[in-house]
Amino acid sequence: MWTVVYIAPCMEEAEKIQRLLSREGLLVKIKNIGSSSGMPPNSSIEVLVPELEADEAMEIIDSI
Repeated sequence: MWTVVYIAPCMEEAEKIQRLLSREGLLVKIKNIGSSSGMPPNSSIEVLVPELEADEAMEIIDSI
């Protein structure tokens, strides 16, 4: 099960968080909120990690 750990206001920020978490060894997905067709450049994006890694991901995000 995947858990949302961050909602980014744009794709650029979502990718930044994705890279940060990936460097720490976490599995990360990003998902556009509210649209299944394409990803507009300035739409909100969910950053998701496996449920078991959510606490660790939150600690990493909180440290930036």
